[in-house]
Amino acid sequence: MNDAPDTAPDSAAPTPGEAVPVVRSVDFGEARLLPDVDRPRAWLLTVDGAPQSYVDLDDPGHLEFEYVRRIGHVLEAGFPVREPVAAVHLGGGAMTLPRWLERSRPGSRQQVVEADRGLAALVAEHLPLPPHAPVTVHTQDARAWLAGAERGSADVIVADVFGGSRVPAHLTSVEFVREAHRVLRPGGRYTANVADAAPFAFLRSQLATLRQVFPASAGICLLAEPGVLRGRRFGNAVLVASDEPLPVDALARLCAADAFPARVVHDADLDRLVGRAGPVYDRSAAPSPTPPDGAFTVG
Repeated sequence: MNDAPDTAPDSAAPTPGEAVPVVRSVDFGEARLLPDVDRPRAWLLTVDGAPQSYVDLDDPGHLEFEYVRRIGHVLEAGFPVREPVAAVHLGGGAMTLPRWLERSRPGSRQQVVEADRGLAALVAEHLPLPPHAPVTVHTQDARAWLAGAERGSADVIVADVFGGSRVPAHLTSVEFVREAHRVLRPGGRYTANVADAAPFAFLRSQLATLRQVFPASAGICLLAEPGVLRGRRFGNAVLVASDEPLPVDALARLCAADAFPARVVHDADLDRLVGRAGPVYDRSAAPSPTPPDGAFTVG
């Protein structure tokens, strides 16, 4: 990855032969688009130094971040190959997953909700979506948008919202998950990216929160890298919930075959992880923990 200085102009869209960093102040911090020297039209988006998205404009099927590939595995295992889906993305970033879905499942109807208007404008200017792609971008708070969304209108909801490097408190509660559940179709998938480290107080509470809304014991699982689960480092975990049993065997095969394998935690192993953790409600909700220095920062 190119660790370029932040002296580049923010002007016309970069061209393949003149890939230069782009820096702009957006609503929630300083955004940078950094070109990857190994892939001619690939870009890393950071906000205040924290990586947000990686996009290859020539190859939207390339998912660089490990946790994003795991969300992709959830979709691959949960829906027939190449079948279009109705997807809601809470948190847009550089639109990595919407681009991937448009490539892998043409015709998918997608809603992207990004609260940072400046960031959405930056991405639209420098990394525009393919023309005529059925993707609608809403510059609105994720929970506020869900409250107005049609009941039973989405096959999948992906919650990947970070204010800087933390999930905002109002997106961690039972009340928030209930809104997401209302918007899902029967058998739909709710998927959330969270970050934590041992002893996993936040992660465990988020699993307990999902259990308040998705009561089927076989309808919740967690995908994470073994080193994170063993408490060796701070890292991402992908939570998956549905009203129906999840295809954990298919998920496990996809995660095991990944370049950076992940474990699928479910059933009794999930019970042990949750332990005595209780669900989170609005009255006591707090943001996700602050990552330790250097956990995700790009210089």
